[in-house]
Amino acid sequence: MPKTPKIQTSANEIAAKATRGEDISAFFTNKFTVVKPIHRVNVDLTQGMLRQLDQRAARLNVSRQAIIKTLLARALDDDDRAGRLKSSPLKSE
Repeated sequence: MPKTPKIQTSANEIAAKATRGEDISAFFTNKFTVVKPIHRVNVDLTQGMLRQLDQRAARLNVSRQAIIKTLLARALDDDDRAGRLKSSPLKSE
């Protein structure tokens, strides 16, 4: 049985149907991604640090921001792991 193409419905048309009390549940897939809120920060860096960040970004073909986020996340993960190692007592067998 051939599939019939789905007709695209605009958000305004869906809103109008909802206003009229029509069932609009077919327009929702319940497939979504939760996006965490973003907070902007300013950081002062030396020219040398910026140059190193830009070189790495160019080498990996990504943005400076992506490099900063990746390196910061990695440093925080390493710090967390180091903290867990220090606080966990060694088991003697």
